[in-house]
Amino acid sequence: MPESDVQLFETIVRNMADAVIYSDERGVIRLWNRGAERIFGFTAAEAIGQTLDIIIPERLRARHWEGYRSVMESGESRYGAGQLLAVPGIRKDGERISLEFSILPMKDEQGHMHGMAAIMRDVTTRFEEMRALRRQLAASSSIG
Repeated sequence: MPESDVQLFETIVRNMADAVIYSDERGVIRLWNRGAERIFGFTAAEAIGQTLDIIIPERLRARHWEGYRSVMESGESRYGAGQLLAVPGIRKDGERISLEFSILPMKDEQGHMHGMAAIMRDVTTRFEEMRALRRQLAASSSIG
């Protein structure tokens, strides 16, 4: 790949508004772009070298790590390529947020897992708006 293409890809990943996070086989963060900084509040220097626990609500960590280890061992995820997942996350300040994301299992030339990349988007505002609309709909249904 020409050097200019590599620079283009690096610039896109570094600067995109969505979070781009790569974690190794142990779940240690190795890549944290500006979108991740904006969404989660941690700088790259604060996040890189930490585990994904910094963005996973405590009550969900055991289930997350069970699934993560399973994917690392098997090389297979129950989520298809491009499937959009929705989960809660936490920011540096402790605020809970709603996230949509897709994952990309990262394999070496022999097909062995060496990590996972995720593209994440903060959808908290949309999630809260939908929750409010559902409440309004439920309230108007019970009145009539």
